[in-house]
This record gives sequence, structure tokens and C-alpha cells, in this order.
Amino acid sequence: MAGIPVIDLQLAAAAPEEAARLRDAAQRLGCFRVAGHGVPRVLQDDMKAAVRALFDLPDDAKRRNADVISGSGYVAPSATNPLYEAFGLYDAASPADVDAFCASLHAPPHIRETIRRYAEKTHGLIVDVAAKLAAGLGLEEPEADRMFQDWPCQFRINRYNYTPDTVGETGVQVHTDSGFLTVLQEDDRVGGLEVADLDTGEFAPVDPVPGTFLVNLGDVATAWSNGALHNVRHRVQCVAAVPRVSIALFLLAPKDDVVRAPDAFVGAGSHRLFRTFGYDDYRRLRQSTGEHAGEALARLAA
Repeated sequence: MAGIPVIDLQLAAAAPEEAARLRDAAQRLGCFRVAGHGVPRVLQDDMKAAVRALFDLPDDAKRRNADVISGSGYVAPSATNPLYEAFGLYDAASPADVDAFCASLHAPPHIRETIRRYAEKTHGLIVDVAAKLAAGLGLEEPEADRMFQDWPCQFRINRYNYTPDTVGETGVQVHTDSGFLTVLQEDDRVGGLEVADLDTGEFAPVDPVPGTFLVNLGDVATAWSNGALHNVRHRVQCVAAVPRVSIALFLLAPKDDVVRAPDAFVGAGSHRLFRTFGYDDYRRLRQSTGEHAGEALARLAA
């Protein structure tokens, strides 16, 4: 597949050509990189250091990061993903949730401040990306700008515990993200993320680009946009015998839990391609069927 485009968000706000590149990448690939995002590089580096310190905690301390909803807390290595572990924070847009996450892990003050600032900056980023996508699909800008402000944003902080024996193995199985979109800060030192080409189904590596964030679109984006946005399939492979860390923020779904394409995306004489559904119900559907790569969404076709 062609390389992942890098979209300058500041330029996209003023230049129609850059806004068109953003829309094309979202519809054709379901993923793109963003620069001009307003998250200082020093804050990105500080967050990586904070994350590595949290993963050095003993196992019993990690498990204090409890679920708010199923799967939102600490995830230990498992039979399905033996190389993977993660911390979770249900709503990074909520200062109270951020404080509770830090308190549960007894994080020292400097780490708490780093996580608080990072959550604030990346929440602004993810809302900005979503609003630009909505405006590019035809929503009026005032509506697009305010639509995503109160959507829950789940934090997931990942570590892949690679060793020489695991090179070539899968770190995370093939999946689509269940929510609307994901903003990912990758490990600058090692790659491993791969995305599937929409036309061929073949997977291609996505190499890190320091200072940028990778954006992946998920199942809710496809349903909410009435099929205009592509939910990209992706996986993580072990490519080197070093631990790999990544930080993901997921914009999940409307606060009222109802996923339905706006009227603006349903043209005259057309119809909604997916039935209206609740996001929590959809997550349970994916879990109960074991269908994590877009198959569950197909069950909701209208």
C-alpha cells in the first residue's frame, strides 16, 4: 500500500487542499499521521518516561488499576496476547478520572502532572481531528466543533514485552478499534504496527515518525459516517527483541451511547447503512462473538 500520509492540522484548518488530503486518507485508508497538533515534543517524551516508570511497578500495584467498564483497567498478559500488557483510564477528558487513575497507582507528583497535562493536550487533539473529519463530510463547522466535546475518551497505555525468542510473533491480534477514532503515540525506537490495505487485504508496516501521532479510524466511525469513513484493520508484530511502548487515546462514541448516522450523511433517496445501536451493546457483541476485526459491525447492517 502507499505510504501513510502526514496531515498538518494547522494547515488543514486554512488550506482546502490539506483538508481534502485528510478526508481522502480517512475514507480510503482509515489511517493517517498528524503534525501541527499542538502537543509539545517535550511533553511526549515526558509521558513516555512516565509510562515506563508505571510499567516497572510490581504486578500487585499494577492490578490496582481496576476496570470502570469491562476492559478499561489493567490488562495482564494472557494466553491470547502473552506479550502484551496495558494500563487503562476510562475517560481522559475527566480530570477526576485522571486523578483517580494516578491515585490508584500511587503515582508521584511529577508523573501525575505529566499525565494530567498530556491527557488535556491529547483530548484537545482528538476532538480537533474528529471535528475536521465531520466538517469534511458536510457537517456545519459550529456543529462539528462542539459535537465531540463530551464523548468519552479512553486512555490505554501499552507495553509489548518482546524477547529474542518472540521476534516474528504477533503482539496483538488483527482487529479494528471499536470506537470512533484512536490517536496513537508510538515508540520511536521500534516499530511493529501493521495496517491492512483495503483493496488487497495485505498488511504493511507503519514505521514510527517521531513527533507525529498516528490516527486510526474504528467501527463507530464507519457506522456514524454512514460508511464514508474506513475502519482500518491492524495488528502488532514483534520486529525486535526490545520492549515496545505506545500510548493510545480512543474517542469512543456519543455520551448518550447511541450511534446513528446524522441526517446530513443520508442523502435524498438513500438510507442509513447501519441500524442504530448502543456502543456498550456493540462492545458486548464483539466480545460475545469473538469478532474483533469489523465482522461484528457487518451484523448491524440495515
